Amino acid sequence: MSFKKIVALSVFISFLFNCKNEELPYVNPQIIPAPNHQIITDGFFMLTRTTGLSYDSKFEVSGTFLKSFIENNSNITLTNSDDILFIYDASIDNSEGYKLDVGTKSITIKAKTDQGAFYAVQSLRQLLPIGFENKTHADIRVPIKCISIEDAPQFKYRGMHLDVGRHMFSVDFIKKYIDALAMLKMNTFHWHLTEDQGWRIEIKKYPKLQEVAAFRNETLIGHYSDQPHQFDGKRYGGFYTQEEVKDIVTYAQSRHVTVIPEIELPGHAQAAISAYPDLGCTGEQVDVATKWGVFEHIYCSKDETFNFLEDVLDEVVALFPSEYIHIGGDEAPKTKWKTCQQCQNRIKSEGLKDEHELQNYFITRIETYLNAKGKQIIGWDEILEGGLAPNATVMSWRGTKGAVEAAKQKHNVVMTPTSHCYFDYYQSTNTDEPTAIGGFLPLEKVYNFNPIPEELDQEESKYILGAQGNIWTEYMPTQEHVEYMAFPRMLAMSEVVWSKDNNKDYTNFTQRVEHFNERLDALNINYANHLYEISGELVSKNNTTSYHLSTTIQDKHIRFTLDGSEPNLTSEIYTQAIPIDTSQTIKAAVFNSEKQLGTVFSETINYHKAVGKTITINKTPHKSYSGSGPEGLINGISGSDSRYGDKEWLGFWGEDIEIMIDLGEDTEINSIQTRFYNGNGQWIYIPSEIKVDLFKTETESLYGNGLTLIFSPDSKNIASAGMGFEGVTTRYIKLYIKNYGTIPDGKQGAGNKAWTFIDEIIIN
Repeated sequence: MSFKKIVALSVFISFLFNCKNEELPYVNPQIIPAPNHQIITDGFFMLTRTTGLSYDSKFEVSGTFLKSFIENNSNITLTNSDDILFIYDASIDNSEGYKLDVGTKSITIKAKTDQGAFYAVQSLRQLLPIGFENKTHADIRVPIKCISIEDAPQFKYRGMHLDVGRHMFSVDFIKKYIDALAMLKMNTFHWHLTEDQGWRIEIKKYPKLQEVAAFRNETLIGHYSDQPHQFDGKRYGGFYTQEEVKDIVTYAQSRHVTVIPEIELPGHAQAAISAYPDLGCTGEQVDVATKWGVFEHIYCSKDETFNFLEDVLDEVVALFPSEYIHIGGDEAPKTKWKTCQQCQNRIKSEGLKDEHELQNYFITRIETYLNAKGKQIIGWDEILEGGLAPNATVMSWRGTKGAVEAAKQKHNVVMTPTSHCYFDYYQSTNTDEPTAIGGFLPLEKVYNFNPIPEELDQEESKYILGAQGNIWTEYMPTQEHVEYMAFPRMLAMSEVVWSKDNNKDYTNFTQRVEHFNERLDALNINYANHLYEISGELVSKNNTTSYHLSTTIQDKHIRFTLDGSEPNLTSEIYTQAIPIDTSQTIKAAVFNSEKQLGTVFSETINYHKAVGKTITINKTPHKSYSGSGPEGLINGISGSDSRYGDKEWLGFWGEDIEIMIDLGEDTEINSIQTRFYNGNGQWIYIPSEIKVDLFKTETESLYGNGLTLIFSPDSKNIASAGMGFEGVTTRYIKLYIKNYGTIPDGKQGAGNKAWTFIDEIIIN
């Protein structure tokens, strides 16, 4: 036996003796994203100062990363031998796939690319104690549980986006963000560099982009919906030098992350036009935008503009080795184009039908230029308007319609619909959540995202490259806020794009997240922890009503009260649904054996006369805002004043609706009341009219044309509508709700249909 092996055996025996037969200090493998095949076996590999590492130049990035990770974060220095061995394996089908085998005597990593080996290293990393993440692991003996893993990603494109146009972040934070992507086996960083509110990349040929376009005079305070708008009066801005960009790109390459830059065109260009007014249609001086939204100052289609953009892209192409350059293409109002003589001349000279085809001309011309530079374009799904550029890849954000259309045209697609991928949306209904742009996207919804639209057949599905999570930073001024919105939803997205569908289980995932949060703590990453939140649902069945409580984490107790007091360790443990036959307040929280975990859940139930009855609506709520269905409007539970993250609100886009409530028998009623959301910044308006009618039978009206309900402000974003009666007996109640119509000029979303959001309909 060699001297090295004798020493290793002695160390191992000493370790076992010192443990005094206690269980070895390890946690069962809880890797995120979940490997596709893993078998945990008996025994341990002991990582010590005598452990060696061997890899050749094929695995330079992954081998160097592992060596640095172990040595820089512990007291262990690896020797030059093959205890941990990287092996080239040409039989692995997927270029990003790997095999990891942790045995009692050795660890082998097999891959046919350095990238595949790098992902094996990330799995091995998660088998090591969390102290390796922050240099707090002092023990020189580390047991690693024996395991065999065969793994490969489900999708080629696995990404995260970050908007630095609205708020800018340090180079160190960008690297930290890239580190997180790499740890989660994501391979693409979509860097949104230009916006109406700021230009963030140095372009040497156009110094005013740095001097003027990179800075705004002030920034909106609070939410866009808050009226009147207020500003902080502070100049804000900055940009990344080309040397900083090179540094970030090189850093990302050392973690097998591709950086895709985004240079917005033809819209979201007000910052650039503020620096060079001739780029716009009017030539007038405009300021860098100080509030959020969509602006009419977009690039003009004259040759001078294309010369500018080609010069900019020349410098961008030189900085980014990525296959793709993202050119935006979204939210480009055509108002200025319609009155611009040069744009109208372009439409005529090119034989175009309208301004939408002019946008296609604009995008196609840029694509042709970039293709000649060896680059492909990727753009938001608006680039489909007026025809799709020949080689373009579509990033589908307005639902899945754009993805389906592009895939059927045999164009590649990256999925990033708002419904599942916008991490600037609220992730909890808690009232203390930081300000967000709107919407609601909880962790479970991200996790359950299927990037392949059901409308596509097997052949068309091949054009779906993958998906990414988006971080838009209008309401995220600090890196801590960005992290809070990104985590743990980024963990869920990593599993969406990596793990096979038959290997996904949300309950198992949350258990792994609970453990992974300790790793995030060690990495000093701020995250939202909603694992211990409780969900409640009122269920009416067979003329009885009960309230059901649930929580994701299975090995904890829910304790609750019905007397208004706060739950504690002595409160009743929830074991079955709570019967409801009167108005009351339920409070509950998750506990382990020692303490409360998470926040207190509270639900007030208004047991009015329509609870548990039958309700029908002549239109289907929008699938993104369908809440708990029509029954949610008469379940005794009012939605939150924020609307966001609330299944009690139902949303309808541009539709008039009729709601019929059947009380089941003749019933004396004294009042009807409901609420509507009024968030104009999110395209949500109260109805233009609401009427109510009462019926003895389904067709026998008591009031003919109905009675008009009067709106009264409830709060800044809520309007109530109601009416009292003097003991009228009825069985059927019908509400006629007329949508606001088209959003007027000058308002956010002008020209689009308005949304209607309705809450609980209370009958007393």
